[in-house]
Amino acid sequence: MSPKTQRNRRSAGRAKGRIIVVLGGASSGKSEIALQLGGSRGPRAFVATGQGLDEEMVERIARHQATRSAEWQTFEEPIDVEAWFLKQGAEFRSIVFDCVTLWLSNLVGIGLTESVILARVETLLDAMRHTGANVIIVSNELGSGLVPAEPSVRAFRDLSGRVNQCLAAGADEAYLAVSGLPLRLK
Repeated sequence: MSPKTQRNRRSAGRAKGRIIVVLGGASSGKSEIALQLGGSRGPRAFVATGQGLDEEMVERIARHQATRSAEWQTFEEPIDVEAWFLKQGAEFRSIVFDCVTLWLSNLVGIGLTESVILARVETLLDAMRHTGANVIIVSNELGSGLVPAEPSVRAFRDLSGRVNQCLAAGADEAYLAVSGLPLRLK
């Protein structure tokens, strides 16, 4: 039996999954809210895009890992998130994808253009839909602060905003995390 047939059989008996977007500022509680929305029934996956490229980031990743129970299976996928969802997503009931902003940073860092990134976002949404899982997407809301002085930072903030709009439009539900509280947008 082919892997595709196996994947289709595994997801055939399950209810259709939902895509949920959780937006928020730095330390707003969005990851904790995403984990709560992921529920307590497994199997559950946590797809992490952060890379421990410096000591502070290694510590940040360790703090995030400590907030998840052992029932969450963690996958570190900084670039090929769409491929992960296509290959492994159907194995899980709930998947938290944390976070889009670091994924975008990784994609920009390897030289991808905005048009390629936006096309990948559409591919990602399609891949998420085909899992049959409840997928909770975590992303930073960067547009609420001051206008950055550097053109490259402004361009990244604008790209992030466009990506968040695409994700929110394609999602079944959307929340804004403020001071650890979820505000339902959609």
